[in-house]
Amino acid sequence: MKRTILKKGIAILMLLLILAVPSIFAGGAKEESKSEEVVTITMGSWRTDDVAQMNAVFDAFSKKYPNIKVKFDPTNPPDYNATLRLQLEGGIGPDVMYSRSYATGMQLFEDGYLSNLSGLAGINDNYTAGAKSPWATPSGNPFAIPFVAVSHGIYYNIDMFNDNGWKIPETWEDFISLCDTVKAAGITPLANSLGDEWDIAEVVFMNIAPSFIGGYEGRLEYDSGKRKYNDDQVVALFQAMADLEPYLPEGYAALTYNDNMAIFMMGNAAMYFDGSWTAAAFEAEDTAFDWSVFAVPAPKGKDAHVTFHADAGIAINAATEHRAEAEILLQWLGSAEGASVLANSLPTGFFPMSNNAVTIENKYADAFIKLNEGRGLDVRWPWPNLLGGEPSGYELIMTGSIGVIKGTMTAQEAADAFQNGLAEWYAPAQK
Repeated sequence: MKRTILKKGIAILMLLLILAVPSIFAGGAKEESKSEEVVTITMGSWRTDDVAQMNAVFDAFSKKYPNIKVKFDPTNPPDYNATLRLQLEGGIGPDVMYSRSYATGMQLFEDGYLSNLSGLAGINDNYTAGAKSPWATPSGNPFAIPFVAVSHGIYYNIDMFNDNGWKIPETWEDFISLCDTVKAAGITPLANSLGDEWDIAEVVFMNIAPSFIGGYEGRLEYDSGKRKYNDDQVVALFQAMADLEPYLPEGYAALTYNDNMAIFMMGNAAMYFDGSWTAAAFEAEDTAFDWSVFAVPAPKGKDAHVTFHADAGIAINAATEHRAEAEILLQWLGSAEGASVLANSLPTGFFPMSNNAVTIENKYADAFIKLNEGRGLDVRWPWPNLLGGEPSGYELIMTGSIGVIKGTMTAQEAADAFQNGLAEWYAPAQK
């Protein structure tokens, strides 16, 4: 009897062990599958031209993190803001996305669609406070990491300069003198025009403004109400715009931005105010002459500054199911390795904002980034505070610039319109 019971007990134990074996192996298989699982996260962007370049960046990332793949899914640039909001409101937004700087990006954060990145590892080590500020709330909460910036400067025809013995000007006064010399030689000094109104505002006025108003610190004095937008420095800035009129191409009032580029590329102008984003187009055209860039020179007695504009940040969707993977991507983008990959993978003229030192192989991009050396840096004047009302600072700058060049406004009148227009809605301008 005891032997029979013992046999039955052994048989039951064996059966339990047999039943347990698949569970043990199944658990091991599940764990192994989990470790090999590949997670794909989607990145939204307004840069439809950058698919190949960004895929190269993500290939480098996935070599280090093979379990994370990134799908670059850009939207037609003019539609990006509206499309992204609709996606986020509908719960189908990308896991990570390009973020507009200042008010536009902050609004998405305040509406609960973007993650607070205060705890993101490396964010304070990889970026300066100034670099983070376009994507941070007034209290300092970051809603995106700084990603790429664009620079501003003056393109110049090296061959033309060498053939005529012209030198890069050291002061604004030297620059005007150079323009006189170029014009006297029968050559158009500047390729810029007024046909596309944004052009004269963004690539000329906002290009030269920092060196006239005192850079970042000077801008803060205006935007905080310590200085008036029609003081002597602003009047001098609008007068500098007026002084450019004799050096613009014939028919400049109707010529477009694309016309400007063609004028310079064909060798029909010695210089051209523009941004680093155009370098790729000039490079692709393989111009018949050598060219490079120099920084806008400051007026005598003032320090030189460069407009180095915060173009895009990268944010994390607050509703993403892949928060951990998204954070790993953002951490890598800001690291020394990520910054180096970006520096040589991004389109020519777009620069990583990480404070990790990088070596840029492209000579044109390298020429632009070297303009930062020994100069102060600031963003385009209206972006941080002057875009949120009517008339916006952007509109007032554009209207004033066109007015002084055409001679329908004096520099003082343009500056007064700037001050009075902002005072209609911007509290610091009302002080």
